[in-house]
This record gives sequence, C-alpha cells and structure tokens, in this order.
Amino acid sequence: MPTGACGIACDVCKLKLVMICSSCGPGKSQVAKAKLAAQKRLLGAPCPILACAALRQVDYCLRDCDLFPCENFGQGPYPFSQSFLDMQQRRRQQRPPAVSPYHSFIQTPEPYWEAIQTCELQDLCRLLPGRPYGADGLIFTSFQEEVLLERRQRALWRRHQGRWERSDEPQLELLTLLFLAKTRQVTPLRHQLISVADLKEAQYFKGPHRLPVDTLTERFGQDLPGFRRVARFLGGTPLEMADAAYTFLPLPRLPVSVLLWLGDDEFPPQCTVLFDRSIEAYLSASGIWLLVNFVTSTLLWCAPSQGFDQGADL
Repeated sequence: MPTGACGIACDVCKLKLVMICSSCGPGKSQVAKAKLAAQKRLLGAPCPILACAALRQVDYCLRDCDLFPCENFGQGPYPFSQSFLDMQQRRRQQRPPAVSPYHSFIQTPEPYWEAIQTCELQDLCRLLPGRPYGADGLIFTSFQEEVLLERRQRALWRRHQGRWERSDEPQLELLTLLFLAKTRQVTPLRHQLISVADLKEAQYFKGPHRLPVDTLTERFGQDLPGFRRVARFLGGTPLEMADAAYTFLPLPRLPVSVLLWLGDDEFPPQCTVLFDRSIEAYLSASGIWLLVNFVTSTLLWCAPSQGFDQGADL
C-alpha cells in the first residue's frame, strides 16, 4: 500500500512516481519491515514513527493508534506541523457528530422530553433500569459508564474529573427517550441472537437505512487486537463467534453483539451486528438504526488510553 504509517500518501508524490523514493507502507506490512531495514543500513537509525508503528502493530497512526499524536510526531517539523497536531489533539476530544441516514444532524424533539415529565420516577427507573437521583433525575449505565438523565434541565450528564458535566450526546439522549416512550412493560431478554434480516421491519434496513457498520470494517478489519482492546474497554462480553465478537450494552436492556471477520486472500473483512430477540419490544426500525449508529460511533471514537472518570458530585 502506498500510504505510509505516518499518514503521508506516497501515491500522490512525484518522488515515488520517478522512483527516487518508495513508500514506507502500513506499520504491519512487509514493506515497512524492508523500509526499516534499509533506513538502519543507510541512515544508521530507523524513522521513529515507522519503528513505533511496526512495534505496536499499527497500520496507520492517525486511524489506528489511541496515542496519536504522540511524542514521535512532536519531536520535529516532519511530517506534520505543530498546528496540525494541535488540531488533531483538540478534535479527538470531541464526540463524533450525530448524523441521520440522510446526513442531517440528529436532534431530540422537545415532545420526547415532555412525554416523560409526568411519569413516576420509580417507573422510569424500573423500565431502564436505573436508580433515582434527586427528585427529577435517574442514573443508568451506557457501555458500563454512569449517565445521569435530568428531567428538569432536560439534559444528560457524564462524570468528568470527579464532577457531573453536561453531555452533548444527541444519539444517546434520543435513544434513551425513544426507549422510554415505547416501553410500557419490561420484556425479559430472550437470549436468542437475531440479525437484521430476522426483524419484522427488515425491509427498512436498505438503501440509506442500511446499518452503518462499514466504518467498523474499515477500522478493525485488519486490526483484531485493536478491536479487542476497545471491546474490553467498553465492557464488552466476549462471544465464541467469528474471529472476534463482543456483546455491548449501550442501554441496559438493549444488548448489541458486534461480530468481526478478518480479511484474507479470498474474502474481504466483514463486520455484522446481532440483537437479542426482545429488541422489537423496545425500539422501532428507526430506533434500531439509531442504536447501531450509536454503537458504531462509540467503538470508533473511544480510546482505551483515556479511561473512564469515576466518582462525581453534581
């Protein structure tokens, strides 16, 4: 592959075209190994970025490494400016935008908040489930992290540096309110995994409503260790399926299983999702799409090096 581990796209470089220079290749590639050997032979030392990528078994630092941008990039002007690295550092702290199948930004309509204002707090806690917090709030878990839903302020809160901090997560907010709006009684888990094709509204998941899992294939299709690290970090329960599979709990009663098959010479990598048979008691087809999109964006965004913040006061 012509793109180097550092992110330089060698296929658009004239030096490669006229064969003055060759690509370093992805960090896990044989091209990278050959390049490192040549650098040691000709320069006396390898490129620290390429050597680190090869050692950590990372194809591309910008896409695959939780530590990017690290000190290897900050030691000098090559290959990126400090302004570019600062931008990457800043924007990697932001959660991914919540975008609908039609590429519009997801927002929570006010009627969804209004629908739960008159509900008994204990009933809401039983349905999610969660536990009360004050007169109008309840705490539940999402990917094993505690989230506070506060009805009076119509907001979600997450722990940050020992305190509750208002969270701008339209997907989780809308998903939680959709769940509470549709749920009238608790339906036990069936412990039977089904695919999207087994859903009553399976026809919905075509065209723009196709489940958004291609980015997971792109990110983890050649990175099984990276997928496992993220899955463990998010509290995933391993399954004996595919090359790697984990069940996640984006909401307590909505398990989602993500299955990953690695690519080989015959078949490309593939990622699929499965649901518990009970899911249609809680969400419509559009809600299931939102659930999968939330799971996908969380898997792509989270960095195990960050860790969760425990212990907070409002």
